[in-house]
Amino acid sequence: MPHFNSRIAQSLSQRQAQGLYRQRQPLNRQPSGVQFAGKPQAHINFSSNDYLGLAQCPELIAAWQQGLSLYGAGSGGSPLVTGHHTPHMELEHRLADWIGYDRALLFSTGFSANQAVLFALLGKSDRLIQDKLNHASLMEAGLLSPATMRRFAHNDLNALQVLLSAGTDKEAATLVVTEGVFSMDGDQAPLAAISALCRATDSWLMVDDAHGCGVLGDGGRGSAALAGIKPEISIVTFGKAFGMQGAAVLCSDDVAEYLIQFARHYIYSTAMPPAQAHALCTACDLVQSGDWRREKLAAFGHILADALLPEVGLVATETPIKPVLLGSSELAIKLSAALAEKGIWVSAIRPPTVPVNQARLRITLSASHTEAQVRQLATSLNASFEEVQDAGNQSDSGC
Repeated sequence: MPHFNSRIAQSLSQRQAQGLYRQRQPLNRQPSGVQFAGKPQAHINFSSNDYLGLAQCPELIAAWQQGLSLYGAGSGGSPLVTGHHTPHMELEHRLADWIGYDRALLFSTGFSANQAVLFALLGKSDRLIQDKLNHASLMEAGLLSPATMRRFAHNDLNALQVLLSAGTDKEAATLVVTEGVFSMDGDQAPLAAISALCRATDSWLMVDDAHGCGVLGDGGRGSAALAGIKPEISIVTFGKAFGMQGAAVLCSDDVAEYLIQFARHYIYSTAMPPAQAHALCTACDLVQSGDWRREKLAAFGHILADALLPEVGLVATETPIKPVLLGSSELAIKLSAALAEKGIWVSAIRPPTVPVNQARLRITLSASHTEAQVRQLATSLNASFEEVQDAGNQSDSGC
């Protein structure tokens, strides 16, 4: 068998044996949730990152339709050729003014935005210091960049301080990167303290606020605004609270111009459709005026925590991400399946997305949910947890 075929077959077999095999499930969006192709039952969706419920907002849908009528379907090229249109410029200006930076630079995905910054900014003599739970796009970029990368224990300020203090080369630049809200745990970085450590060591701070912008801070301005700081670089993505897709790098004039000249992800990628940028301008307005949506999210979080049995083990967070830590991948899969039978869709998250023995259910709340749906989730999760536990006990006893 050719080497590639052998390697692929062995890797797939191993992934299946580990209980970590992943499969896509086509779905149709329903008014109350999702319905998977070929299955009659509709499910209430508690796995979406659509935190503010904007993905199905009629005003946002109308804005995208209007954008298609005005600007057509595609951008027609990279930003430096024919891809940069008036709606892109308008969106960049709105984002920069709102979040408080000189400039915003648009990317088609958060993955490419993160990698564009790290690949373009870091040189061989530089140091990159990252939280161990940072997104895969950041970790991969760090490993592949010419800089020396070090990781510190999650949200551990002492560990970060040790790494920052270890730098002796006065010519080396240091970039500290963290997320504002961590996507699998739902917890927040201690940004004010991290920023102070960076200032004390003349280091730059970059915050990936994919899961914080739109949800946290005054008017949804994000994690840094909530902490009262301004990182040198902030990453905002549009696939979560904005209900769409894409990303932006928020930075100074000089950094923006540097990325335009040297960031290959920006230079050589087709720009997002101008119709999408047009719709994202409306999304910005909806996010800023969406205090009532953020208030619903906070209320739903309290309702869920109060209604769940203590033994379920819901992790308390101040964000819409509510993990239930289970440890075992098998247990997470069984509990997710039991919930699905009751019309509730909550994804089981397993390694390598999370560390080994930290499999979980990742519950996400949305302003599009109702109180009745959140209470149904709690009732179903309580019952499913007891069912799975009872089945496990019977198996252990040989019954």
